[in-house]
Amino acid sequence: MVSGTAITEEVSQVEARRLWNASVKDSHNLFPKVLPELVASVTLIQGDGGVGSIRQINFTPAHKDFSFVKERVDEIDDEKMVLKYTNIEGGVLGKKLSAAKFEVKFVPRKEGGCVASWICNYETLPGAQLEESKAKEIKENSIAMLKKFEQYLLSNPSLY
Repeated sequence: MVSGTAITEEVSQVEARRLWNASVKDSHNLFPKVLPELVASVTLIQGDGGVGSIRQINFTPAHKDFSFVKERVDEIDDEKMVLKYTNIEGGVLGKKLSAAKFEVKFVPRKEGGCVASWICNYETLPGAQLEESKAKEIKENSIAMLKKFEQYLLSNPSLY
């Protein structure tokens, strides 16, 4: 069993509050709209989106590794624009990882836009390894996802 951390940080042209409202607060509506090739639906299974809430992200058949992931909200700070959540079922849990916790944060920049960061703390299953190429792919995918949200918000300036 190996513990690790993958950190992705990217500058966005979109103001932090807009990106927070779109990608965190309204993610259940926007994930399927912004990423239709990847996300089929997002369902709130328990709670109202706050701490303790559980949501399930259902993926399209284009996502070959798994069909869904369930996430539990551990902490949400609307003022500081920080979300912490844990994958509790699906995804790579039970395949390569025994645990995966995430932190998403948006920090405003004086120059405009924001810095978006995504931190993943994980533990591999005994004997399993997370290849360096897979970690790189995860980072690249998170940046691509952010860019899609950014593109959507820049194309729709009156939203959020």
